[in-house]
Amino acid sequence: MDTNSADTETHAPLADPHFADPPRDCPICPRLVEYRLANRAAHPDWWNAPVPGWGDANAWLCIVGLAPGVTGANRTGRPFTGDFAGTLLYETLAKFGLSEGVFDARADDGLRLTGAFISNSVRCVPPQNKPEVSEIHACRPFLEAQLASLPNLKVVLALGTIAHQSAVKALGGKLPKHRFAHAAVHRLHTGPVLVDSYHCSRYNTNTGRLTAEMFEAAFAAAVAARPG
Repeated sequence: MDTNSADTETHAPLADPHFADPPRDCPICPRLVEYRLANRAAHPDWWNAPVPGWGDANAWLCIVGLAPGVTGANRTGRPFTGDFAGTLLYETLAKFGLSEGVFDARADDGLRLTGAFISNSVRCVPPQNKPEVSEIHACRPFLEAQLASLPNLKVVLALGTIAHQSAVKALGGKLPKHRFAHAAVHRLHTGPVLVDSYHCSRYNTNTGRLTAEMFEAAFAAAVAARPG
């Protein structure tokens, strides 16, 4: 399904979304710094740093995940690249006409996003893939700044409850008014529309909590929620 319509909207000048990325040696969260240093010692050829957002700077859709996986984005340096979750995500992006090229689970595979951008609620890989509340809070300003840097952003697709909560707060919404539910559409009082999906993790797909059809339904909801 190709969601790229004829370009009738006027695009704002491109901003640089990467000014919103934390520095490579971000010192804010001591536990994550310690884990980062341990990974650098064990795997010096990996990325082992905060993973920057990636995609089309003129995107209408921003996908917000939880955090880098230790052998995925923490290894490759590109969101959702190198572990199981990325396979379903990038297959779905391709089905909706939001990418060009072939995803090969490498940061240098030549894949390009068109109309989409990917970020995370927490930029550094957390131990056991479980960020602490303080780490989620500490990283939120980077998410806020990245969303604000996308001049044509219309829809945010949050993958999982934590991403949903971070996105609601980053967009200025109130959590009691916007509860997480798969494929739910939240029209905040200002800014982009928020759509929810279960996270495309191996656990969720193996247990049947999320199927490919369910994931596509969330993307379809995001397309339908795009103004204009």
